[in-house]
Amino acid sequence: MPHFDAIIVGTGQAGPALADRLDDEGLSVAVIERQHFGGTCVNVGCIPTKALVASARAAHMARRGPDFGVRVNGPVEIDMAQVKARKDAIVAASNAGVTGWLESLDNGTLYRGHGRLEVPGQVRVGDDVLTADKIFLNVGARAFVPPIPGLDQVDYLTNSTMMEVDFVPDHLIIIGGSYIGLEFAQMYRRFGSQVSIVEMGDTLLPREDEDVSAGIRGILEKEGIDLHLGTQVKRLEKHGDETVAHLESGEISGSHLLFAVGRQPNTSDLGLDRAGVETDERGFIKVDDQLQTNVPGIWALGDCNGQGAFTHTAYNDFEIVAANLFDNDPRRLTDRILCYGLFIDPPLGRVGMTESQARQSGRKVLVGKRAMADIGRAKERSETDGFMKVLVDADTKEILGAAILGINGDEVVHLLLTAMYAGAPYTTIQRSVHIHPTVAELVPTMLGDLEPLA
Repeated sequence: MPHFDAIIVGTGQAGPALADRLDDEGLSVAVIERQHFGGTCVNVGCIPTKALVASARAAHMARRGPDFGVRVNGPVEIDMAQVKARKDAIVAASNAGVTGWLESLDNGTLYRGHGRLEVPGQVRVGDDVLTADKIFLNVGARAFVPPIPGLDQVDYLTNSTMMEVDFVPDHLIIIGGSYIGLEFAQMYRRFGSQVSIVEMGDTLLPREDEDVSAGIRGILEKEGIDLHLGTQVKRLEKHGDETVAHLESGEISGSHLLFAVGRQPNTSDLGLDRAGVETDERGFIKVDDQLQTNVPGIWALGDCNGQGAFTHTAYNDFEIVAANLFDNDPRRLTDRILCYGLFIDPPLGRVGMTESQARQSGRKVLVGKRAMADIGRAKERSETDGFMKVLVDADTKEILGAAILGINGDEVVHLLLTAMYAGAPYTTIQRSVHIHPTVAELVPTMLGDLEPLA
């Protein structure tokens, strides 16, 4: 049995960085990957989808050319094969970068195959059984497909298989009105598909504040996306070339079907039971504040631990583990402030608490809000949809949370996030002088006009 100082199973965002740090520390490390180096983000997640979003925005802006005094001779045409080829080239470069990085490790050995725990301290990959004092599980998650009657009779897509699409669907039905589903909805609407979204909740993005959900709904409906809210798919069937989704409220017939109803961890075939590693009822690996499982010497990082479903949280998992192992720096999972983006156009940037969470906290809360229509940069770009909102503790002056829905919202929100990590009062930003004309210049103005949260 080959022995290593550490074994890493999976090469998502946390795995390669941790392997590199272990290598820098002079430790031998085995890295196991069953499919694509780089995991979801590089291959079927963030990088390819944002490449597609960029192509969709280019098409959208080309159609809007006359609004800016720019004339396009003839209709805008989509070469979906070229769109996919561009996306594939970007993915290939990222994948090659991660692969080359891991192959260059002085003390690293790569194993291509499915890694499974045998017992604590042992991992089998193919015919090899590897041993190590430390094992790090970074196996990610995949799309959840609910067991709807008739599912076995129809073809369907997930976020992963959508990456192979090189055509524009006539009518794309999307089951799920949350983050992944909305990005694909706007993207394919801009490519020219008719798009229908089916969401069982009464609002899109039900964990967001009502004004955020309503703002996003307005953006999507303005682009011609059909929304079916407060209803579920009861049955699926195939009618010729069409897929029919029978809803509680009627039926929809479309050329293609995409499931975007959530994610499930890749833990069912990992040998966790043999090693005694505990999971929750959904299959996510239970971890403590330093990402350790209940079994000494085994850690879980990234999507599989249920502590964050984002690339940036996975990388932060690596930072927490490395700081505790090597830097005498007791970083903790609970130090992390929630932050994420929704990459429709315009995007949503979110940090910290929502309004409902702020109310439930028992604090005296102030709120500030500004419409994007008030911002010079948004007017100049003719992109005035959305608003920015911030929540503040009236007693401590601490920033509790923010939502910026609008042009550059995914970037501007970091201004508030950094202040939150620094523990700085909101007045630090309110009294700063920002560059004109930018979106960020209205953040101090917003903070200078706070009112009690109703």
